Amino acid sequence: MCTSIVFNGRKTIVGWNLDILDMEYRVTANDARVCIEINDAKEGWLPLFGANARGDFVAMPTCWPYDGRSDPGEGRQSNLLVLDIDLLLEKRTLGELREIAESGAVCSVPGVSFQAQLSDREGNVLQIVPGQGSRYLERPRYSVMTNFSPFKGDSELHPWMGLDRYNVAVAALEAADDDFGVEACFDVLRSCAQTVCPTVVSMVFDVAENAVYWCEKQAWEDVRVQRMCGK
Repeated sequence: MCTSIVFNGRKTIVGWNLDILDMEYRVTANDARVCIEINDAKEGWLPLFGANARGDFVAMPTCWPYDGRSDPGEGRQSNLLVLDIDLLLEKRTLGELREIAESGAVCSVPGVSFQAQLSDREGNVLQIVPGQGSRYLERPRYSVMTNFSPFKGDSELHPWMGLDRYNVAVAALEAADDDFGVEACFDVLRSCAQTVCPTVVSMVFDVAENAVYWCEKQAWEDVRVQRMCGK
């Protein structure tokens, strides 16, 4: 379970709640990027979520219910995890990922439907759901992704799809004014935080300032910040 939000007001503000259970993670912060890494038994530490100094943000919630069309197969050979890591490490651009996604060539890992909400310095958003499609939103007022497919909506119900979190976030962003900033974004993330599959990192990216703010394990009064070198 996870919650991803992008808001374009006077500033572009990106928010992310990482909700995981029984997985080892760490936050790595430096002048080039701030990322959340997950320890994979085979691959080691993988930088899967976060922001880079170019202004990109990578959010990758799981999609429930699982859809077998996301599995690798003929014509779907670009793995979403690899593409997202490439964006975070600045090996590819959002435009390049858009071209790949619009070709329909993106897959997830077998048995898990990962999806992505990606954004750039201008506040443009690319949503990808392997096997279902993609959509590019040019500087939307806001965009929210939780754990259900934007192409299916509530047509297939699942207890972890996060429709309640989605509605809470949308209501808050609908009511937000142009001065929506870091503190307000943390308020939205706090309202969407989880306990069963716990929220372990809450992260806010102020794109104009090239600054990432985050707290761990819902310690909302213990926020750290890293300012990256702009490009």
